[in-house]
Amino acid sequence: MSADAGGSPLSADADRQFRITARRNRLLALWAGEKLGLTEAEADSYAKAVVQADFEGAGDEDVIRKLIGDLLKGGVETRDIEIREMLSRMADEARAQIDAPVRMAG
Repeated sequence: MSADAGGSPLSADADRQFRITARRNRLLALWAGEKLGLTEAEADSYAKAVVQADFEGAGDEDVIRKLIGDLLKGGVETRDIEIREMLSRMADEARAQIDAPVRMAG
């Protein structure tokens, strides 16, 4: 297999997984922002903070910890299992969004 400008399938898959994870974290943060009663602008800013939190360590624990802490601090009752279930649901949604064919306006 030659090294061409298109890049390797491995790097394309890694890029796709990165985009799915970032989208999942954004969707999860928007869900949490709604529970916290944030405005649209506040929720958007919060989503960026949650996506950034994922860079603190490997795996999902950093995001889960942040969401649980923020929800509890905001007076929203939650449990670890609820966050993990939403994480899974939002991962499915993010994958569907990323993998959906791009439609051209016209």
